Amino acid sequence: MSALLGLRPEVQDTCTSLGLMLLVVLLMGLARVIARRQRHRPTAHAFILEFLATFQLCCCTHELQLLSEQEPAHPTWTLTLIYFFSLVHGLTLVGTASNPCGVMMQMILGGMSPESGAMRLLAQLVSALCSRYCVSALWSLSLTKYHFNERSLACKNPIHTDMSKAIITEAICSFIFHSALLHFQEVRAKLRIHLLAALITFLAYAGGSLTGALFNPALALSLHFPCFDESFYQFFVVYWIAPSLGVLLMILTFSFFLPWLHNNQTTNKKE
Repeated sequence: MSALLGLRPEVQDTCTSLGLMLLVVLLMGLARVIARRQRHRPTAHAFILEFLATFQLCCCTHELQLLSEQEPAHPTWTLTLIYFFSLVHGLTLVGTASNPCGVMMQMILGGMSPESGAMRLLAQLVSALCSRYCVSALWSLSLTKYHFNERSLACKNPIHTDMSKAIITEAICSFIFHSALLHFQEVRAKLRIHLLAALITFLAYAGGSLTGALFNPALALSLHFPCFDESFYQFFVVYWIAPSLGVLLMILTFSFFLPWLHNNQTTNKKE
């Protein structure tokens, strides 16, 4: 603690924010360990794990967004944090989606029942809202000069382009990310986590200045809830419909169109 007090105020605030994010990860990890011991009710067990995973992701992203606004001296600082915490989430949130689009993909491909999918979707949406209010309460403690309750209550519009480009950006990011999820399943777990973290960092860099490149409806709801209240149609289309369309297009492409095209070419060669 004395070493931390000897640092510049800006560095102290950054270290405090990083410490809060790691504390959230540890607390959610402890809660998951406790929850995994209660397996006699599978539905409730799945709900709790999905709730905890989404809560961890949303809380850390709130704080990460706060750090990105501090204009660090090194331009790659934010991207480094995104990569690091993507690794952390990848290592700790195994077996959960924490993304409605991921649940939708599993249901369409037959990897999850509609009942289980609906329960996980409910857990994600409830957790997204709970994380927002928990972060708001935490920021009201003013642990750093960047923490104040009013920050979480205001709508800071993340869409910095026209509607059509915003929709395309979120749809493409969702298409690419879920394509990677689908096709990296055969890759070794340790390598897969690094590949997905690198991909998330790249997508954040490529689309972050346009829409934030969230491609996660639950995360968008947590981060920008006041904006949904002020302009529901615009944010619903960009952050809910567009990522869902990206997933549907990905499934149609890899599960139907490409196999059909391959079979058609094979038939023509035989003839």
